[in-house]
Amino acid sequence: MIQTYIVTENPEKFILKLDGVEVIAAKKYLMDPFYSNLKSAKVFNLCKSYRYQGEGYYVSLLATARRHRVMPDPITIQDFKSQNIVKIFSLEVDALIQRSLRNLKSEEFVLSIYFGRNMAHTYDELAKKLFMHIKAPLLRAQFEKNGKWVLKSLRPIPFSEVDEKHIPFLEEAANDYFKKRSSLSGKGLKNYHYDLAILVNPEESSPPSNEKALGKFIQAAKQMGIKADLITKDDAHKILEYDALFIRETTSVPHHTYRIARKAMAEGLVVIDDPESIVKCTNKVFLEEILSKKGIPRPQTFILHENNIQEVAEKISYPCVMKQPDSAFSLGVFKAENKEHFLEMADKLLEKSDLVIVQEFIKSDFDWRIGILNNRPIFACKYFMVQGHWQIKNHVSETVCHDGDFETLPIDLVPPRILDIALKSSKLIGDGLFGIDLKQVGDKVYLIEVNDNPNIDYGVEDQVAKDELYLDIMKHFNNKLNKQRLLDIV
Repeated sequence: MIQTYIVTENPEKFILKLDGVEVIAAKKYLMDPFYSNLKSAKVFNLCKSYRYQGEGYYVSLLATARRHRVMPDPITIQDFKSQNIVKIFSLEVDALIQRSLRNLKSEEFVLSIYFGRNMAHTYDELAKKLFMHIKAPLLRAQFEKNGKWVLKSLRPIPFSEVDEKHIPFLEEAANDYFKKRSSLSGKGLKNYHYDLAILVNPEESSPPSNEKALGKFIQAAKQMGIKADLITKDDAHKILEYDALFIRETTSVPHHTYRIARKAMAEGLVVIDDPESIVKCTNKVFLEEILSKKGIPRPQTFILHENNIQEVAEKISYPCVMKQPDSAFSLGVFKAENKEHFLEMADKLLEKSDLVIVQEFIKSDFDWRIGILNNRPIFACKYFMVQGHWQIKNHVSETVCHDGDFETLPIDLVPPRILDIALKSSKLIGDGLFGIDLKQVGDKVYLIEVNDNPNIDYGVEDQVAKDELYLDIMKHFNNKLNKQRLLDIV
């Protein structure tokens, strides 16, 4: 397992008693070749000062250079000297700030945050939220009331600034934070080489993987020597505890899935879906641009905007399909039966987005879905239209959705033309996990979409490959992590 260190100037005077964590001197971490050659480590910098070019600053700087995961990192130390950063975070959590501090009578308030917690349970949610965004073991937030509460400053603080009365609570908070690390060194867990976070949303009505599939992923990870945990967005502040992130929640750019993916990538984790894939796949305008340039066969497609509504209305055949750029799982996808309906839908959709995708409607009994991982197919399905409906999903309401039938096939029974177009399309995005949707009408094949975060459900996509499908994906994580570790050694 990756060793966790707390670095401070005088370990002998460090009074916190922490389990599973080694406390070392700053000079030792900076000068001892053992630490400079260490291929991986997690470093928590609790030096007395983070002043520029001071010893504490260099601990974080060299940890970053060594590709050790460090809190706080040098960017965090520098960024929070900027009031612009504080304003950004203040806006993001404004509603929570007002709710958390509404009963205070004073005009000023100082919040001490220790590993994402505060001594008063009342402020725990606010402390956790700020810690999610700003990765530092010890933080101090200062608020002022001027009609409403405003975050005036937020900064990482050294251990020397912790109130003596807070030490017992800090020890408790730190031990709770490190609990997972210490448990991994216990009996029965010695064969785990890596830790994987699987991001899920228990409240999601149509998640990318059902409960049984998630269990299969955890079992497959265990076979590869990977300890997999299910986490939610509320656990995002713990991302440093992991080596990899697997997103099994529907992704979107203005969404916590994207922010968590970005944070994980910045911290050096192996991530599926990586933020670049999320950006590319969740916007159909981008996909149309890149696919058209490479000559990938698609239905006749137009990018609609406020200045070409009439032109597109004349050129497109009816019925046609109209899509919000960030539509997913058949949501945000509409069929215009005629020109009048098209013009009505165009006005509605352009209120939400400056650009809208308009496509020729191609009638078929089913859609192909080819699952691609690292530029090779790993599953193939036919998703059939819901009876009496034109899509593979019929969203009756926000909570009720009917699915059509499916047929899962061995890869070698998929028509070569389907596989060829699927592989060419996925390579334009990256080497991650994608679901390529295509339609086949006679000899003609049309690419419909390239999806990040494709469905992998127990009893559907795994019908042919069974447990090997889950193992295949975990092998990919393991290979990526092993390559990353070799780079760290070099």
